Amino acid sequence: MTTNRIKYGRLAALFMGIFVATTLAGCSGKPKAKGQITIGVSYQDLSNQFVIRLQNAIRAEAKKLNVKLIELDAQGQSEKQIGQTENFINQGVNAIILNPEDEYGSAPAVDIAVKHHVPIVVVNAVVSNLNEANAYVGSPDSVAGMMQAEYIAKLLKGNGNVVLIQGPYGHSAEVQRTKGIKMVLAKYPHIKIIAEQTANWDRAQAMNLMENWLSTGRTINAVISENDEMAMGALGAIEGSGIKRKIYVIGTDALPEALQDVADGKMVATVYQDAEAQGSMAVKLAYDIIKGKKVQHLNYIPFQLVTKENVDNFLKMAKTK
Repeated sequence: MTTNRIKYGRLAALFMGIFVATTLAGCSGKPKAKGQITIGVSYQDLSNQFVIRLQNAIRAEAKKLNVKLIELDAQGQSEKQIGQTENFINQGVNAIILNPEDEYGSAPAVDIAVKHHVPIVVVNAVVSNLNEANAYVGSPDSVAGMMQAEYIAKLLKGNGNVVLIQGPYGHSAEVQRTKGIKMVLAKYPHIKIIAEQTANWDRAQAMNLMENWLSTGRTINAVISENDEMAMGALGAIEGSGIKRKIYVIGTDALPEALQDVADGKMVATVYQDAEAQGSMAVKLAYDIIKGKKVQHLNYIPFQLVTKENVDNFLKMAKTK
């Protein structure tokens, strides 16, 4: 475990160093608020448990800083985020926090904010024109995919069939996690991805997808899911199938329910993504930009692999949030 932490720590550091070195480290906005500061927040989809955690963190930090929030849910539709951004500007917000649904589809929201000289902070997922935003905070998603694939490859001892459940096509987390997973598995010629498809971050869709894959009769040794909701859906399908042999299931986000599944031995692992740190920092960055302070453009929070060996620490942490 120590070796893995060192290895992924170096990967994350390298990733961060490359991007920070190629972007401006001191983006700032003009101070606009003398009284009450108001920030508009567009969430990609508040039916997603991780996004709810992100929202809770944003609200908690806004309360600490006495910031008023105007919050809107895009309900998984990037085009809504464009209209929501225009709405925020019409209401005279001091800054915008964008949690983008789609790397390209949500990008015009950034263009609109820039055009109207309203600071915009992007959180959790990226947009294609990220360099135009005032700041970004999130985690390097390709590293999460690499962590998942390396751990599954270790459990399979380099030999087996894997199915890959992806996030919504075009979402930056899906793109980068898929890239990281395939990059690692390419080193293991005897591990085959025999099926891959999106379940749109949704548990029910993932359960149906997994049921279909199991019904084909093909041997499946492991499930790599790009979030925990879909991992738990796949797990439900496996448990309902009556199959007795072990199928390894791994997810990402470290939702409390998934953490318990890891502790119980139902899932082999998840990857902790710190929603609380991302949400809190997004508000702090927006606040500092409004106040005219310089902020770092790219801000990365590392992932952590959670297995049965260390899951108790994350369960304790989840209970305090």
